Amino acid sequence: MNLFRISWSNLKDKPLSSFLSGLLMTFGITIISLLLLLNKQLDDQFRKNIKGIDMVLGAKGSPLQLILASIYQIDSPTGNIPLDEAERLTRNPMIKTAIPLSMGDNYQSFRIVGTNKKYLDHFGATVAQGKLFDKALETVIGPRVAAVTGLKLGDTFSGSHGLDKDGDVHADTKYKVVGILSPTNTVADQLIVTPLSSVWAIHEHHEEHEEGHHDEETQPAGPTLGGPAPDVAEEPGEPREITSMLIKFRNPLGMMLARGINSNSKLQAALPNIEINRLFSLLGVGVETLRGLAIVIMLISGISVFVSLYNSLKERRYEMALMLSMGATRAQLFGMLLLEGLVLALIGFILGILLSRVGLWLFSSSVSSEYHYNLAAFGILPEEWVLLGVAILIGLLAAALPALGVYRMNISRTLAEE
Repeated sequence: MNLFRISWSNLKDKPLSSFLSGLLMTFGITIISLLLLLNKQLDDQFRKNIKGIDMVLGAKGSPLQLILASIYQIDSPTGNIPLDEAERLTRNPMIKTAIPLSMGDNYQSFRIVGTNKKYLDHFGATVAQGKLFDKALETVIGPRVAAVTGLKLGDTFSGSHGLDKDGDVHADTKYKVVGILSPTNTVADQLIVTPLSSVWAIHEHHEEHEEGHHDEETQPAGPTLGGPAPDVAEEPGEPREITSMLIKFRNPLGMMLARGINSNSKLQAALPNIEINRLFSLLGVGVETLRGLAIVIMLISGISVFVSLYNSLKERRYEMALMLSMGATRAQLFGMLLLEGLVLALIGFILGILLSRVGLWLFSSSVSSEYHYNLAAFGILPEEWVLLGVAILIGLLAAALPALGVYRMNISRTLAEE
């Protein structure tokens, strides 16, 4: 006697109840699996990009906004800060490294970031093709930038003002691609990186062009566009400004600097670990609510399996009594009913895993087009194997309760009543 074939036939004989039970199990597993995937990948992205950055120095405003803009490139900066003031504050012996950032332009929504080689070293980004920039208006681009925009070595392009791809184009000055970075699965993959002097040159040229309409004879001299681009250089004239500085401390005691900077200067010091933990705690309320809802749905699916098999047992009492009279054992019938619950749980798990991947792909497509982050990692997580065990347990328990009725069945009475 093939118990699996009989169990499958019994499920097909009750398509509506079997479908409803499987659907509820599928929904519950889909929600939990999708939450696990999103939590894992978002946590990986946030933790990977924040690693080695102990403090962000920037303009007064929201500390979370400053961190999202400076580290993750997914928000607008809080403003600019004087370079000389930032350098003065970062001369403290407790500060190991300070990486300047200057932002404000984009190309096809990919941000152009003025910085130095230390920024690329921080993310472990190396040049896969071409060379590293060494002059103003030279750029190296992340692999995702190259893939989406089609930019190649030697290509030139004009940036758009602001972080919106529809901003005014700096058509009079062009950047040149001199290098393409190797993939790192960090924020560096989606950036156009150039020396600080490039950003200053672009905006000074833009201001000179506008002033030239009013007074062509008194245009201020900007930096030489083809000259060398030091890490941080302050030339005579108006004080230089940057967007922020990424700071690494020599030891944990450096965190005490943040309070002094916030209290005694016009700048803001934000601690990434504190702000990101606060963000995740806020998001965690919604995540836990959805996870709780998914668990309730799975429990309801277990009740549905129980009701379905209980009713099925009542309707098939004569059939089972007949099978017992023909030599089948009660243990075999008990196992047959357990198999029905197990099959429903496995179907729900497989469909739930597939649907969660579809949901992740849709979410990743949305995030990718808006923020250029890739979250499409579809591997099975260790927690999902635990989820499989929970689904099987619910299915077996829901089936075991009505299946126990097989041991209380009176064969002769059942056959006589029918």
